[in-house]
Amino acid sequence: MFVKVLGSAAGGGFPQWNCNCPNCRGVRADRRIYRARTHNSLAVSDDGKAWVLLNATPDIHAQIVSHAELQPGGKVRGTPIFAVLLTDAELDHTIGLLHLRESAEIEVYAASPVLRALEGPFPIRQMLGPYAAFTWSEVKLDESFPLFGGRLIIHPFYLGGKPPRYAAVPDKKEPGPLSPWVIGYRIEDQRTGGSVVYAPGVESWTDELDRHSENADCILMDGTFWQSDELNTLGISELKASDMGHLPIAGPGGSLERLANLSAGRKIYVHINNTNPILHEDSSEYRCLRALGIEVGYDGLELEV
Repeated sequence: MFVKVLGSAAGGGFPQWNCNCPNCRGVRADRRIYRARTHNSLAVSDDGKAWVLLNATPDIHAQIVSHAELQPGGKVRGTPIFAVLLTDAELDHTIGLLHLRESAEIEVYAASPVLRALEGPFPIRQMLGPYAAFTWSEVKLDESFPLFGGRLIIHPFYLGGKPPRYAAVPDKKEPGPLSPWVIGYRIEDQRTGGSVVYAPGVESWTDELDRHSENADCILMDGTFWQSDELNTLGISELKASDMGHLPIAGPGGSLERLANLSAGRKIYVHINNTNPILHEDSSEYRCLRALGIEVGYDGLELEV
C-alpha cells in the first residue's frame, strides 16, 4: 500500500496563526531548521490510483493540490478520493468535509458518537446534504472492514473517550469511558502482508494499542506534546496533555519508551503541536528521537508498505 502524510501538525497548524511561541517565531524566521506543517491527515491507496483519506482537515484543499495523485483525472469533474476515515470529531479533523461538497460521492467512516456529533452539535451531515452525495458508515470497535475490493483490511480500535469541546455533553447512549470518541486504525495489505497503524490521538497506552501495534511495519503515533505540562511551562494554558486527551512523548508513562521498544521498521510521530520542541530539527529532543530510530513526521512524507 501507499501512504502519504498530507499534514503532520496538531490543531492550529504550524506556525499557528495567532501564536508567538519560540517554535512559531522560529519557523517564520528560519526554514532551515523548521518545517511549516498543515493539519494532520493521511492518504492511503492500494494501487496509487484510488485513495482514501484519514481525517479531513481545514487544509484539505492545499493538501490535495500538493499531490498530483489526489487531483482530478481526465474528466471535467472527478476525484480519485472515494472515502474518508475519521479518527474523531475534532474540528481540525472534520472541517475539511465541507471542502469536499462539490457534488462529490464520498463515503465517510466514523464511530457512532462521532456520527452523532456531526449530525447534532456540528451538523455537517445536514449542511452537506444539498451539495454532495455523501454516505455515512458506522465503524465498530474491533470489527474489521474491507476497502479496495478487499485488498486492504481496516481494523478500528479504541484510543480514547474524550469528546471535542463543542460536544462535551455526556453521551447518554454510550455512557462510560469506553465510548469511542477517538479511534485508531490498523490497515493491512492482503497482498504484501504489510501493515500500518495510525493513532494520532492517544489518551493512554493500553494493551489494545500494544496489540494492534505489535508486528506492524509502520506506526504513525500521537506526537502532540513532548511533556505533560508543555502549555503551562510556556504560559499558554493551565491544561495538561491528559486534559486534552493526549499522552505526552516524554516523562513517566509517556509514549517514547513504549514506542521505542516496538519492532516496527518505521516509527513516526505525527499530529505535532506547535509548542513541541521536536519541531526544531537541531534540538536535543529531536536528536533523542532520531538516536532511538524514531522519526518526526512531516508534510509530504511518503511510505510504501
